Amino acid sequence: MTRPVTLSEPHFSQHTLNKYASLMAQGNGYLGLRASHEEDYTRQTRGMYLTGLYHRAGKGEINELVNLPDVVGMEIAINGEIISLSREAWQRELNFASGELRRNVVWRTSNGTGYTIASRRFVSADQLPLIALEISITPLDANASVLISTGIDATQTNHGRQHLDETQVRVFGQHLMQGIYTTQDGRSDVAISCCCKVSGDVQQCYTAKERRLLQHTCAQLHAGETLTLQKLVWIDWRDDRQAALDEWGSASLRQLEMCAQQSYDQLLAASTENWRQWWQKRRITVNGGDAHDQQALDYALYHLRIMTPAHDERSSIAAKGLTGEGYKGHVFWDTEVFLLPFHLFSDPTVARSLLRYRWHNLPGAQEKARRNGWQGALFPWESARSGEEETPEFAAINIRTGLRQKVASAQAEHHLVADIAWAVIQYWRTTGDESFIAHEGMALLLETAKFWISRAVRVNDRLEIHDVIGPDEYTEHVNNNAFTSYMAYYNVQQALNIARQFGCSDDAFIHRAEMYLKELLLPEIQPDGVLPQDDSFMAKPVINLAKYKAAAGKQTILLDYSRAEVNEMQILKQADVVMLNYMLPEQFSAASCLANLQFYEPRTIHDSSLSKAIHGIVCRTLWPADPKLSVLARGD
Repeated sequence: MTRPVTLSEPHFSQHTLNKYASLMAQGNGYLGLRASHEEDYTRQTRGMYLTGLYHRAGKGEINELVNLPDVVGMEIAINGEIISLSREAWQRELNFASGELRRNVVWRTSNGTGYTIASRRFVSADQLPLIALEISITPLDANASVLISTGIDATQTNHGRQHLDETQVRVFGQHLMQGIYTTQDGRSDVAISCCCKVSGDVQQCYTAKERRLLQHTCAQLHAGETLTLQKLVWIDWRDDRQAALDEWGSASLRQLEMCAQQSYDQLLAASTENWRQWWQKRRITVNGGDAHDQQALDYALYHLRIMTPAHDERSSIAAKGLTGEGYKGHVFWDTEVFLLPFHLFSDPTVARSLLRYRWHNLPGAQEKARRNGWQGALFPWESARSGEEETPEFAAINIRTGLRQKVASAQAEHHLVADIAWAVIQYWRTTGDESFIAHEGMALLLETAKFWISRAVRVNDRLEIHDVIGPDEYTEHVNNNAFTSYMAYYNVQQALNIARQFGCSDDAFIHRAEMYLKELLLPEIQPDGVLPQDDSFMAKPVINLAKYKAAAGKQTILLDYSRAEVNEMQILKQADVVMLNYMLPEQFSAASCLANLQFYEPRTIHDSSLSKAIHGIVCRTLWPADPKLSVLARGD
């Protein structure tokens, strides 16, 4: 197997700091670390996150992934001048094969003397709580006094919201620092322990003030002499109080001390071997094409690994993984539909763990359904650790009225329920895991099916599904959305099949499910082969979307129109009927899929990153051997 390729940052720019901090983020599914620079910049957003650690900052706020104290930052002063990156040479590269991020720069002081500054870091794939960092400084043409200040900086916030109280900060012996922090609701503790090992003759001291615990290292260097500082960090967290705080903190220190007996390179070797084994089983190689194709695949698989909590079935994959605070770190339908299939075919135990996350949160989904007057389980549109609804009540301001608009997703975007059931069936068909399908799978299928049965309304002699939002979030509060109705039918149908196969004794459910399948209205394909998106879509006006499609992903149409106005036009944010063709391909002919693609794609802006890939897959399914497919078919 050839080694996975790398991702390089072509040049340094303060305008792209946060872009590359996300693109080159590191992690292992337990924790995620943004690729921020050691030195500070005004626009730079530092970030370190633990899977499952959420907190609500105050009344009216929602649970969000907590931005932890920073351990990457270093203030480096050379002859009293603090470095910032005006430089004459630059290289920064993320190695997908090892997960290591390296940076090499040549920096010149205001008087023209030069220094090479090389840094590297990794988040261990071998020991999940471990981060290792190394920085080396070499004066090129003059002696220098070098001061490095680094440690644990607890001034970090989530866009100004502070989630952690400083419970205890201490220095142990000559090298160990530890900060213990508690979420403001008192439910979770985080212990961050670190040590710095330095080569050569240095002077060191510590300071603790203003939520910063720092070690200051000073060295006198001759030209050509190198100062190397290695920093190891061990991060634990808990949401129980089974051990006393001091005992728990001491256990973290012992783990760090064991790691400190090895060098950076030894720890990296163990982590790289773990990555090697992972890549060996999962890497997809491209024969032909250009180098970008292979890099794109390696990049996607790298991020799939670092965002997936394979170690913890009480957590799932956030929409933006552990790369930042987008979507507050919440879990959406993306997990079951877009991410779980990769794990299903590469490591089904991970797919099972992701489904068990939903099973653990079944009581919360049942309670949400009950509160809304329905039966069964209505899963939250946005989830965190508890399984409660985490969708914010309000979103952007209406540009016409000046009023804040309510977020409709939690109230009407219920297709998520059937998406979870779809993932359960995909897992069952792929693995044949009877122990899962007879227990967790059966519970998920039956409770989601009961929701759909109770969700339908009777119109004359048919059942219909009213007031919903399909995957196309630019079209809200419609009746009989095709995606939702077909997926609901599939959900109930598969629940009934599994109930019969495994001897479910709930005769009342079986009878209700049979009647539902007979009476549910499914939108019909038109003579031209197009499946109407909902009852009203075809009657809406069409506008020229060229300029909005050219800026796909930026939602620029909302600068010209309000959401209410967009709702009354034939405009899609992302795949909807085409999404249905992808998820239930056996139910639609190739001619119908082609008609839907040709009708809906010109009306789709692709303002969601979930859109182009689905169109691309459907394109490739229709034309598997056509080498002239557009960029759309590549899912770019």
